[in-house]
Parts: sequence; structure tokens; C-alpha cells
Amino acid sequence: MKKIIECVPNFSEGRDEAVINAISEAIRRTKGCTLLDVDPGKSTHRTVYTFVGDPDSVIEGALAAARVARARIDMRNHKGEHPRFGAMDVCPFIPVAGVTMEDCVQIAKIFAKKAAEELNVPFFLYEEAAEQDYRRKLPDVRKGEYEALEERLRDPEWKPDFGPADFVPAWGATATGARIFLIAYNVNILGTSNQAHRIALNLREAGRGDDEPGRLKDVKGMGWFVDEYNMAQVTVNLNNYHVTPIHELFEEVKKEAAALNVGVAGSEIVGIVPLESLIMAADYYIERENLFIYEEDQKIRLAIERLGLNSVAAFNPKERIIEYIVAEPPDEPLASMSVRGFIEEIAARTSAPGGGSASAAMAAVGTGLGSMVAKLTYGVRKFENVDEQMRKQIPVLHELTRKLIPMIDADTSAFIEYMQGAKMPKGTKAERTARHTKMQAGLKTAINVPLTTMRYGDAAWDALCEVARYGNPASKSDMQVGAKALETGIWGAFQNVLINMNDVRDEDYKTKILAEAEAIEKRSRKKCAEVLSLLEGL
Repeated sequence: MKKIIECVPNFSEGRDEAVINAISEAIRRTKGCTLLDVDPGKSTHRTVYTFVGDPDSVIEGALAAARVARARIDMRNHKGEHPRFGAMDVCPFIPVAGVTMEDCVQIAKIFAKKAAEELNVPFFLYEEAAEQDYRRKLPDVRKGEYEALEERLRDPEWKPDFGPADFVPAWGATATGARIFLIAYNVNILGTSNQAHRIALNLREAGRGDDEPGRLKDVKGMGWFVDEYNMAQVTVNLNNYHVTPIHELFEEVKKEAAALNVGVAGSEIVGIVPLESLIMAADYYIERENLFIYEEDQKIRLAIERLGLNSVAAFNPKERIIEYIVAEPPDEPLASMSVRGFIEEIAARTSAPGGGSASAAMAAVGTGLGSMVAKLTYGVRKFENVDEQMRKQIPVLHELTRKLIPMIDADTSAFIEYMQGAKMPKGTKAERTARHTKMQAGLKTAINVPLTTMRYGDAAWDALCEVARYGNPASKSDMQVGAKALETGIWGAFQNVLINMNDVRDEDYKTKILAEAEAIEKRSRKKCAEVLSLLEGL
């Protein structure tokens, strides 16, 4: 999975367009970073930037932005409504896809160390990155704001985590850390602002006070009336959508609104959201309504419809879901070819693509045929008695086919690391050692690709058996071809594991991997025979 981190630095400048634009350009010019949003506020005298990238890129993007702030923002001249204590006031890193919170904690620490050393300014760690509990909450770290900072820095309790403990008048200080993704979300109410606020008070975690807390954790909220929409809204921040997801908030608002005899007219997401948050909503409605939906785009469409996300403005997934915004076309030249082109490429006088890519393609054809038969069986009136079985197997075979297709190209590029090692110098003992280490690592990479093909293929057998047992008898030959194609694909990938294993010197690794690969290959022969046996009686 592609690694995506969101970074949301807040700068104490919301009026000077030249400075605001210079920070934007610094982020845009950073390779691997995508600037998603720039939100300046004149009264707050603050601008919030939102950008995403891989771990290395977001660090460089945040550094590039901080350099501009160091040169062009002077806190001695700053006044605004929003709490602040530094030119780059806060810089949180947020896991979006393929990374953990701990990854983001480490990213925050790397960024803080680099920025503090280069710019010679103090940095504090907060939220998940905080190393002391009393520094975890941002209001505690920023207490007294810029005006109290000089005195606070003299207190050993408030020595910065990185950088000097000296007051830097032009900069102040920065808080950086890691936190969960925050979703700004509004539910439309066909009632008054008072009614919307009553609902918010019942639901938000703080409720009406310590003696009367709300029902939903990690939710902040209030009610207001939006003249532009001629509707009231329950407006909330979902501080942790894993604790209180979008759909739960929406459904709870509907319950509260029904108790007040007021209508709910859809909802809106402010800004961008992680893909996972909408998939969670879709899965909730799929389970509640006993629907059968397994393709991602249909799940997103269901979530949009059930939550009424088109109610005040069109919700375009490609512009609002982070993973779609930063998505790049897959680097799959072989898998993207026509069938003719792929076969001709294999037949050409070159060593690649070869047996490994062909094996992945055959395995994908095998699972694909099983997926096809299951889909052709499901929903047909005379086969309604096996709908339950097909519902279970279709998503498995559909997803495994999608996973196997990229392995066609992965096999061809598997030897890159090995070849890089082979080209390394070998004049000295140290150079020979480094070269050997690189080549051995490359061999393991080359082995892992066909082994992954085998693992994916192996995961399909039980589903293929179920489709053979309950599927449309008219598709018997399709299932027979699918079973033999999958068996051959696994066998071919196994041969690639064996041939690459010859030069591996790590005996423990060899023993472990060969045991796994041999077991998968043996199982494939057994399961293929089982599928063919099930089909014999049709």
C-alpha cells in the first residue's frame, strides 16, 4: 500500500498574500508533496495549509515551509484572534494510508530535530509525540502564548524537546506532533439553530457540562443556522473517526431530530477525508440492509447516497478523498498491454518478461475465471438457493484477481536490486562485503515476488472449491480451465522461487521459505484435483 501522511502546518500569517503564497510555493515545489488546501484568516491572522506525501516528502515539505516562515514572519509584529506562540505555530503529522501513528510520531521527531538545528529555534512535541504527559495537550504547551514564552523558556520544566531554550523573538516556538485525522462534518437540519444546538449538546462528548456529558466520544460540536443554505446544521469535529465514525454521528443526529419532530436533509463533509472513513460508512449500511456490494466505487456511491453528501454541493470523490487526489496511474506496462502485445513481448528475444510474469498472469486468469463463474451464478433466479455461498466467495476471488495482476510487472522488475548490487565496486574487502550484502538482499526481493504470487493463488483455492460445488453447471469448463490455470501459475511461481534460491547464503531463510513454498505447491495440486473432482459429477 502506498504510504500517505497528511501534514497540516499552521502559520501566524493570514493577511500578507505574498508570504502566504511563498509558503504555498515552497510546499508545491517539494517533490512528492501535494498541496491540498490553503485556508487564510484575516481576523485570526493565521493560515492553515494541508498537504500530503510519503514519509520523506512530508518532512521536506514542512522544512521548506518553515524556512520561508523563518525568513518572512516576525512574531514581534503579530496580533490575531487565534491562540499562537510561533511563526510556524503547530505542525501535526497525520496517518492516512499505509502508515501507523508511531510512524508519524517518528516523522514529527525527525522534522523537529532537522528544523530546530537548521533554523536554530525551539520545538516542542505534543499530542501522540509528547514524551511527557503534561506536554500532550496543545493548550498546555501554548499556555500564555507568545507573550509568555520568554519567561516560560527559563523554566526547566519547559525546556524545548529540540532546539535552543533561548527566546527567539522573531520566531517564538513551534509545536509538532502526531494526531489522528480530524473530520469536519455538518448534518443539515430542517429546523432552527436552537434545535440544531440542542442536538449537538446531546451528542458531543462535553455535552452540557461535567454533570451532563454527551453520548459520543471524541466529538466536538454545536448548532448554527446557515443563511446560504436556509437550513440549520449540527456542525461537528470528529476528532477520531475510528471512535465515532461519520455514519454513527449521522444516525444519532437522525434519532435526535426525530425526537424533536424535525427533518434531516443530508450532510456535508468540510474539506477532505480518508477513503477508509467512507468505506466504514458503506460497510455499516451494507450490513444493516443486508446488501451485497464488494467493489470500492460502488461502496463509495452507497456512502454518498446514505449520508446525503450531495445535499448542498456535489461530492466528487476524486476531489474529496485523499487517496484519490494523490493517486497516480499504476506503473504496470505489461499488465496494461493488450493480450496480443503481452504474448508478443514474452515471445521476443529478451529475458524479461519471462516465466515469472507468465505465471502471475496465469494465476490471475485462474482466479478471474472463478470470480466470473461466481458472478454469473449470483442473482440468477434458478440459483437463488446458493446466493449465500456466492456472496461469500465473490469478494475473495474478485480481490485476489486484482492483487495478482500487479504481480505480472512486479516479477519483471524484481531483479533491479540484485543488478544494482552486481554493479557495485569490488576492489576492496569492504566493497566486496557491501556488494555481497546488496546482492543477497536483491535475491530475497526477487524470491518474495513469486512467493507472493503463490500466496495469493493459495488463498483462492477454498473459494474455487465452493464455486465448483455450487456454481452454475453451464460454466463447468470455465472452472476446469480456471483450476488448471491457477495450479500452473502457482507451479511456475514455485520454479522461480527455487531458481533464485540457489545463490542465497542465509540457510535459515532458505529453510523457512522453501518449506512454505513447497507446502503451497503441494496444496495447489491437491486442491486443483478437488475442484476437478467436484466438477466431474456435473
